[in-house]
Amino acid sequence: MRLIIAEKPSMGRAIANALPKPHQKKDGYIVAGDGTHVSWCIGHILEQSEPEDYDPLYKKWHYDHLPIIPEQWQLKPKSKTKSQLSVLRKLTKQAQQLIHAGDPDREGQLLVDEVIHFLKLPKAKVENTQRLLVSDLNTPAVKKALNNLQSNKAFIPLSVSALARSRSDWLIGMNLTRAFTLLGQKVNFNSVLSVGRVQTPLLGIVVKRDQEIANFVSKDYYQVDAHLTLTSAIQNNSDFTARWQPSEHCAPHQDEEGRIINKSLAEHVVKQIHQQPAVVLDVKKERKKQTAPLPYNLSSLQIDAAKAFKLSAQQVLDACQSLYERHKAITYPRSDCRYLPNQHFNDAPAIVSNLTSYGHAHVAHVATQANPKLKSKAWNDSKVGAHHAIIPTLKAPNASSLSGPEANVYQLIAKQYLAQFFGAFETDNEKVTLEINKGEFVAKSVKTAVIGWKIIYEKELNNDGPSLPQLNIGQTLFCQRGELLTKQTEPPAYFTDATLLAAMTGIARFVKDPNIKKVLRETDGLGTEATRAGMIELLFKRGYLTRQGKSIRSTDIGQALIRALPEAITLPDMTAHWEMQLQEICEQNAHYQTFIKEIEHTLHGLIASAKDTRLVGLPEKPFKPKRKGSSKRSYTGSYTKGKPSSKSSKSTSRRATKTKAKTTQ
Repeated sequence: MRLIIAEKPSMGRAIANALPKPHQKKDGYIVAGDGTHVSWCIGHILEQSEPEDYDPLYKKWHYDHLPIIPEQWQLKPKSKTKSQLSVLRKLTKQAQQLIHAGDPDREGQLLVDEVIHFLKLPKAKVENTQRLLVSDLNTPAVKKALNNLQSNKAFIPLSVSALARSRSDWLIGMNLTRAFTLLGQKVNFNSVLSVGRVQTPLLGIVVKRDQEIANFVSKDYYQVDAHLTLTSAIQNNSDFTARWQPSEHCAPHQDEEGRIINKSLAEHVVKQIHQQPAVVLDVKKERKKQTAPLPYNLSSLQIDAAKAFKLSAQQVLDACQSLYERHKAITYPRSDCRYLPNQHFNDAPAIVSNLTSYGHAHVAHVATQANPKLKSKAWNDSKVGAHHAIIPTLKAPNASSLSGPEANVYQLIAKQYLAQFFGAFETDNEKVTLEINKGEFVAKSVKTAVIGWKIIYEKELNNDGPSLPQLNIGQTLFCQRGELLTKQTEPPAYFTDATLLAAMTGIARFVKDPNIKKVLRETDGLGTEATRAGMIELLFKRGYLTRQGKSIRSTDIGQALIRALPEAITLPDMTAHWEMQLQEICEQNAHYQTFIKEIEHTLHGLIASAKDTRLVGLPEKPFKPKRKGSSKRSYTGSYTKGKPSSKSSKSTSRRATKTKAKTTQ
């Protein structure tokens, strides 16, 4: 008997639908007509053990216990899904062949792998496990995937990377949450202060932005425009403006952005160019081509949905999951890839044809104009890993059956896919450089030449600027007058859902350490595609962030927490570097042990340096322990189980920081 283990029941049912009938529905699994059994996890049915599972003494929170570092890690069954684990235990023992069908990402890889290892199956059975990669839950796509099984051993690096992430989150979250909660008690803040490897630097980014805005002092700066005509007489359609380009001699009068801050200098330039000849020094004309944007990964989709429809990251993820699982209208949504396998190009004509009858007038109209024979750079096998970009499936949904967020998200995905079947957007760009009384001025013009793929995006059409007259090098024009423009510097904008997600995906821009910034790639980010939405929502739930209209702002408690913590924990530098290493583990360019040892070394230092810290500025808040049976842990570093205690225990003060337990990995 072969057993397919899916990540969740919906995927299990989709896989079973692709297997021979008749089907027998059992408790926790389905038996197909060919004898194949399909069962499933229910998300993570195992979880990291709590500190007190390693040693009962850790149930009481004491600073002298820290850091708690398991010598041999252990998992334990989640209470709500123990029955399904029992089903899997029975089926895996009976099966001759196991097929891993977790989601096609590193978290999905670990989720099923950890169950297989936890159940202590024979080594030969584990090593012969195959991998089923399903990114489209429609039956034809699942059948195709079933005919393309791979060895599960090829995906071990994904699992190891996810394991490293899980354990590093536990180490940082469990230990620092205990440490700073105990320190908070010393200043009468009797509530849990949650600290996490990713959540805390994310909060730190928002707090720092809010502080920059609060401390911002606006300053005036100045620009000079020259109003030009072909002759001294003003003629229709021949007048235009050119902007002054300060020379290097003006540097003492400029700010760090190169803006003129000396009003007298700008006024002098206005006077100098009044009623003066202007000589054309250079004319550059260029046709520029812009190819279609790549299909979406989850983060880019969340960013665009926030801009277009004001949807939060979590709302977009929820809509995507429904479109994927319920409507089977899109491919696997928790993807970090924006490329497609070449074999998917064969489905393009059918997908485009389906979209011509989709119940959104503009999408349907654009689909009729698409050329499915046109192949964009999105199809590139070398850039596709375990999963590919998010695109429509061969099954177009019934538009009337979609909720508002689902319809909006599907519309974005469909448009981005259709864009691949249009030519480049082309513009004619002109730049004219002139000299007026020894000063340099520049005028620019951009005109649409070929609309190409931008026909899909209605709001981006007809945005051309004013035209320039036909000019030649050496030609003399006339400056009717100079104009002084007084402007004010503006503070950075508050974060929104879109910009905060963009900050998480391109974290190098917010890294302070130049050495870390140097090695980070532009795409290195905080968290994963699957966890970013949850991380932002977590900070809202904990009262560290709040919304004011479209803006995301830090609360008083969030600001006080960041002020209280050591700077190293609040900056994204260290965590961004760790995230890069997690990706390198996936790519087999880094090792699990090296990564974990670095985490442990850093943790020892943070605990030691924080011990004598006095937290300042935290409001008093009574401690409210969670009721029994409530959620106890989270990979993000949440920890609310047990009684925090600020009293030192002599009998345990010298306990080893390493705790032993039976290993399951």
